[in-house]
Order: sequence, then C-alpha cells, then structure tokens
Amino acid sequence: MWIYEKKLQYPVRVGTCNPRMAKYLIEQYGGADGELAAALRYLNQRYTIPDKVKGLLTDIGTEEFAHLEMIATMVYKLTKDAPIEELEKVGLGAHYANHERALFYENAAGDAFTATYIQAKGDPIADLYEDIAAEEKARATYQWLIDMSDDPDIIDSLRFLREREIVHSQRFREAVEILKDQRDCQKYF
Repeated sequence: MWIYEKKLQYPVRVGTCNPRMAKYLIEQYGGADGELAAALRYLNQRYTIPDKVKGLLTDIGTEEFAHLEMIATMVYKLTKDAPIEELEKVGLGAHYANHERALFYENAAGDAFTATYIQAKGDPIADLYEDIAAEEKARATYQWLIDMSDDPDIIDSLRFLREREIVHSQRFREAVEILKDQRDCQKYF
C-alpha cells in the first residue's frame, strides 16, 4: 500500500537546543488534535466512506504519518543535547524518568495518548465535518506553536505543517460537497 521514501516530507532544521519548545511540540505528537490521532482517524474512517472520496482519506491519513515523523524529528533534535536539569526545569522530568529521551505518545501536559481521541460516526458527512474540525484545530495549534517559538528553522517547519492542515481542511470540504451532491441526486433504477 505504501512506498516509504527515506526522507522527511519537508526538511526539519533546529537552530538551538530547546526542551521547552519540545515539550509544547509533543502536543502535536500524541495530543487529541495531533498527527497520530489524525492519521488513525482518517485511515479508520475510510472503511465507511463512499468510494468517491475514500482515496482522499487514505492519502491524507498517510500524509499525517509523515507529519508525525517531522514532529518526532523536531522533538528529538530539540532535546538530544539538553542536560537532565534543563529537562526537569521545563517540566520534562517525569517524561525522562519514564522514557529517558525516547518519544512517547502523550500530549504537552504528559497525558498518554488514548483511542478516545479518534472519532468515527459511520455517517460520511458527519465524519468529514469531524475531519474538517480536526484539521482546523491542528492549524490553530501550529499557529500557537509558531507564536511561541523564536527559532526561525522550527518556525519554517511549523509553517509548512500549518499550511498542510489548511489544504487538508479544503480537501475535506470539497469531499463534503461531492457527497452532498451524490446524496441529493435522484436515483434511477
């Protein structure tokens, strides 16, 4: 189903070690509106979506895994050279005690990822509206992360991710219109 290209979708550069920013970025790794939740949501919903838009959910769900990889790379680069005292100072002491520097699916507050983040109603239009909302929440979070960063390299990667959320939202909006047109069409037998 997939062909993995051994490079990031967009280059990730980090200007300086910044565990505080890494702590905030973890929200997009394992938070309710993060990339893992989005990828799993879309790849799950595609089974109950009409064929006309099923491929869209597969494509965007797959891309969300690429975004997850970018976030993981940023978090790793922002923390790899940080002394333990600095990790503790920014509130990552408990994370370090449990996982050392390994990434773990959790939000910025340290709450573990849960399947309750993944929505699926089974009604294609309801699910697509859920997906639009998810993309808009992710876009907003990326903007807030941009506002919190002073590293031009991190900001560059975050802007790329924010723009992809906008594109995904637009594609889901188009899919809603396709399904509405299909639903409202008279059926002849």
